[in-house]
Amino acid sequence: MTTTVTVKPGLELEEKIRARTARVGIVGLGYVGLPLGVELARVGFQVTGIDTDAEKVARVSAGESHVGDVDEQLLRSLVKHHKLTAVTDYAAVEQLDTVNICVPTPLRKSRDPDMSYVVTAAEQIAKHLHPGMLVILESTTYPGTTEELILPLLERGGLRVDQDFFLCFSPERVDPGNPRFNTRNIPKVVGGVSPRSTELAALLYSQAMEKVIPVNSTRVAEMVKLLENTFRMINIGLANEMAMLCDRMGIDVWEVIDAAATKPFGFMPFYPGPGLGGHCIPVDPFYLSWKSKQAGAEARFIELAGQINGQMPLFIVEKVQAALNARRKPVNGSRIHLVGVAYKKNVSDTRESPALDILALLAKRGAVLSYSDPLVPHLRHDGPPLASQPLEEAAAAADCVVVVTDHDGVDYARLVEVAALIVDSRNVLKALRSDKIVRL
Repeated sequence: MTTTVTVKPGLELEEKIRARTARVGIVGLGYVGLPLGVELARVGFQVTGIDTDAEKVARVSAGESHVGDVDEQLLRSLVKHHKLTAVTDYAAVEQLDTVNICVPTPLRKSRDPDMSYVVTAAEQIAKHLHPGMLVILESTTYPGTTEELILPLLERGGLRVDQDFFLCFSPERVDPGNPRFNTRNIPKVVGGVSPRSTELAALLYSQAMEKVIPVNSTRVAEMVKLLENTFRMINIGLANEMAMLCDRMGIDVWEVIDAAATKPFGFMPFYPGPGLGGHCIPVDPFYLSWKSKQAGAEARFIELAGQINGQMPLFIVEKVQAALNARRKPVNGSRIHLVGVAYKKNVSDTRESPALDILALLAKRGAVLSYSDPLVPHLRHDGPPLASQPLEEAAAAADCVVVVTDHDGVDYARLVEVAALIVDSRNVLKALRSDKIVRL
């Protein structure tokens, strides 16, 4: 009588991950991919970063960090000791055991997902896919992407999931500029196309992350990120609508929120602002909205919150216009200076920044524009390129200063002293009292 021994699929890969001898690949060396690669290299894995941007690859190869949350000294050490390398050629996948896809997933103008970066990455990986590999998609996307889009591309060459390779989705949860939470200590959600895929991906992440949360499928994992950011988008939309309502009624919305936040249950404070920015909150919920329409459903909260949040740059511009009018000055010809153009405080990222819309709206009204941002030395927008100006000098020369991004390190008290008029969209001047200040 013969006994059949069933070999657990991926056993060799599992052993490599446990021993941290697995060769790890990261496709996309941006705000998600580079911090992930650094964390995995830090615990001993040999990491290869793949990016089609030759300049980015050159900087990483020189140990220079283009991501604020990545410590340059640590990066330089990892590069020096050959724990982290960067290349532009996808042929490197042939030598890898795992690969994480961390490429952009923007929205088209029609608000449907642009999956071209993900598709290109998957097609290139498929050319070099080999038995025993683990592929993990981290790019934020709509539910069903991993199984409906990525899986067929990877199986096109004849290899089969769970037999020859393993496939998972794990949503990135990066919060740029957050000093408390980073890639290492933010819990990592992971869901595979099968329990074994989930098990292997969870094992990989657990080597470098403090906590891993397995879920039952890729669709659940994909939906997790969309729920998180939809929650924030809708609640920020509510705060923005409250700000506009309070403005009409002569009520200080900031005092209202602070007082409501004293309730120890049933309330979580969200704050208004000049509009949503970054690649996540203004974008991700519309993946869900788009997918819902494909399923014959309507995501009404998402669409409504999107409309409200989209009105905020215009609301700020109207506050500027009203403030200048009160001083018998038109917007046309006035010198208007923006303080901060990044989408959030203490980061250099201007993607989807409300400052871009505010600049465009003011330019249409004939304003003479300038800005100061210690983290954004040069800015490309719909108008002529701008360069950051010395704050005190530019603020003193302006007819109106608009605080759009509340970076730390700015001397706001001095700003109030030198500026003739300030529109504060972030409540960063809340401790200061002056008839120069117009608050959101």
